[in-house]
Amino acid sequence: MTEQAPSVTGVTVRRPQRADARRNFDALLCAAREAFAEHGTGASLEDIARRAGVGIGTLYRNFPTRQDLFESVYVGEVEALCRASQQVSGMPPWEGFVTWLGDFASFAATKRAISEALNRDSEMFRSCRQAMYAAGQPLFARAQQAGQARADADFDDVLRMVAGLLSAAFVDDEQRERVLGFALDGIRAQHTAPTL
Repeated sequence: MTEQAPSVTGVTVRRPQRADARRNFDALLCAAREAFAEHGTGASLEDIARRAGVGIGTLYRNFPTRQDLFESVYVGEVEALCRASQQVSGMPPWEGFVTWLGDFASFAATKRAISEALNRDSEMFRSCRQAMYAAGQPLFARAQQAGQARADADFDDVLRMVAGLLSAAFVDDEQRERVLGFALDGIRAQHTAPTL
């Protein structure tokens, strides 16, 4: 027995109704996200089931095809990104936006790992993109209105810049955060007069 979880993306993921089955479902999504990040789309389904602490039959009951698993992981990541925008909306504008961008950075890693398996022309992909932009755009606009983000910057440009930076290989997480900080300094509004 499954239910369709309420969706912020407009795309529904069929989740089991029983609590134990829901725990297995969520464990499989978490394990799949990690496995895809480490090994790409060729990650072993047996390894994913093992990481989740379930049998391979449980994986196939929840995700009959590898494509179902890819799409469910992707939708889940976008929904988490949308929920994160609500959680940071009460923070100071720049801090809220930067916190959300940190979540976007995690999402970008998952997306990169499974992007070749996603149909970018599908309704699911379009709906997820729209939901993600609807979640992040107001945070960026709020930072701009507060004079904390450059007025000449566009939200789409910022996301593309961050996604492009994150596609590079970094020595470690510390280096990635430092480089991302440099990029964010470029879109943060400068409040000091230029030196002549």
